Amino acid sequence: MNAHEIDRRLQQGLLLARRSEGDRLMLDDATLRAALDGSRPLRAAERAALQASPLTARRLRQLALEARASASKETDAGAWRGSRGMLRAAGSGGAPAPIATDDACWTLHFVDAGDGWRAILQLAPQAPFAAALLAARAPLRVLDGEGSPILAGRLDADGECEAAWPFAAAPADYLHARGAVFTVTPG
Repeated sequence: MNAHEIDRRLQQGLLLARRSEGDRLMLDDATLRAALDGSRPLRAAERAALQASPLTARRLRQLALEARASASKETDAGAWRGSRGMLRAAGSGGAPAPIATDDACWTLHFVDAGDGWRAILQLAPQAPFAAALLAARAPLRVLDGEGSPILAGRLDADGECEAAWPFAAAPADYLHARGAVFTVTPG
């Protein structure tokens, strides 16, 4: 475990251990789930409510754990249907740092090739469905937040799929303009 991971866990522990007199659940489960899966980012007032309410923060964590457990059960059964990822920081143009999906099974990299960008999708070797996907060489697609394809292809023997970046805008700017999310789907 690196120092960044330790700091993150300490901050999470402090946030979740905090108690507040008269605290109540400030956001409903549907809003919290939408924020978790990236289908609708929290508005400023909702973020403020989440930060002000330890009970709501604990509920968000519980929903995240349930979603992770559900995804794990689906992938353990060999029924992988897709993975979703989200940019975590504001775009500064160019290429974002590698972006992992929420289930940590895929990483999306961007490389400036001089004459344009390249998008590289990498399968995590520890993904529960990795062996099956590598053996099947099944087609995959990476879609932006609006459903437009970023790349499509088949995994190579190293568990990667690479293609030229198909858009004029740099990857960070392009993705942020489309909800800052991407999905990896069978294809």
